[in-house]
Amino acid sequence: MASVFLLLTAQLLSSCDTRSESSGIIQDAHSDSSHVAARKGYWKQTFDQQLELLGHRNWILVVDKAFPLQSAAGMTYINTGDSLLPVLRYVTGQLKKSRHVKPIVFLDRELNYLPEAGIPGLDEFRKASGELLKDFPVKTLLHDSVFGQLDQASRLFSVLVLKTDQVIPYSSVFLQLDCAYWDADREAAMRKRMLEEK
Repeated sequence: MASVFLLLTAQLLSSCDTRSESSGIIQDAHSDSSHVAARKGYWKQTFDQQLELLGHRNWILVVDKAFPLQSAAGMTYINTGDSLLPVLRYVTGQLKKSRHVKPIVFLDRELNYLPEAGIPGLDEFRKASGELLKDFPVKTLLHDSVFGQLDQASRLFSVLVLKTDQVIPYSSVFLQLDCAYWDADREAAMRKRMLEEK
């Protein structure tokens, strides 16, 4: 009798586990924000699926290892298990091929003021990331200012966070998505015509 009770209890507990493990992706459905852990390499498939859904005013963050896990409901985390530069290379490559979105890049201003002594790989990272981002508009903000923007954005729009194994401070890259087939100048011209026709 006791063994039957234990068997039924185990089955009940296993049925309550709502995690999906397809293609090596584990997603916790009980959390306010979505946290996804991917076996190395599988994150690309997850990212490509998400990119198709993202649009104007969404964000993609390629972040260092110490980037905090936030509780905002609009934030989805993918643990890539990879270094930051390869992840950034893939993300920027996919964005260049995208027909619907293009990024505005934000970097931590503090990155330019870090001393090279005591931070292995800093100079190489600056050069390599600069090369990867050269085709996009790049702005710098103080680190805390970026968090303010993300907090506001995640209340209405999804933020996709790609967590990496990078251990260089202030090296996270923040990509605010804009519409690839429309721009601010044409938007302003259209709004002006609308006002003139009133």
